[in-house]
Amino acid sequence: THCADGNTGLFRTDQMMLFGKISQQLCGLKKLPWSCDCRYFWGWLNAVFNKVDYERIRDVGPNRAASEWLLRCGAMVRYHGQERWQKDYNHLPTGPLDKYKIQAIDATDSCIMSIGFDYMEGLQHVEKIRLCKCHYIEDDCLEKLGKLENLQKSVLEMEIISCGNVTDKGIIALYHLRNLKYLLLSDLPGVREKENLIRAFKTALPSLELKLDLK
Repeated sequence: THCADGNTGLFRTDQMMLFGKISQQLCGLKKLPWSCDCRYFWGWLNAVFNKVDYERIRDVGPNRAASEWLLRCGAMVRYHGQERWQKDYNHLPTGPLDKYKIQAIDATDSCIMSIGFDYMEGLQHVEKIRLCKCHYIEDDCLEKLGKLENLQKSVLEMEIISCGNVTDKGIIALYHLRNLKYLLLSDLPGVREKENLIRAFKTALPSLELKLDLK
């Protein structure tokens, strides 16, 4: 029975690595020009990439599971105490569950979406999040992010750039990140009430450096 369990674990790991390699190749394909409208196909595929595997979180811990989710969707992570960004799903470091803790997330050009944000719930050491050209990031993503207790304590810096589905409603939800020191908002056509945002953040987070590059 012990051998069978071990083989099952190895098979599951091989499956995850293969899925990671395929998903990264597909993420690359999405950047090619397509003559037909493939939005529905990519929407379905991205939902598959973002589906939360709660059993996986239990088996390998929140940091490893979240790393797999983020890289599967084309994002990058950096671990506490390391300078190098991890961007290859199949070269994620292995070791004790608590050894590698996500400190920074760069989701540039990734397909992360709201349904996957439960992967972030157990992350306790994330200090910086960059959301750039994330077509599936909407207000509900930022609202969910702002409600995660661990992130409320740990996040110090955020950058939100060229995310066309984000509006004032989503941005204002970030005031829940009570230790936020730096927030960059750039090229967000859905954000209209710039002066209201400035006033709201000045009241809620007086020590916040708010940098705006909005039209």
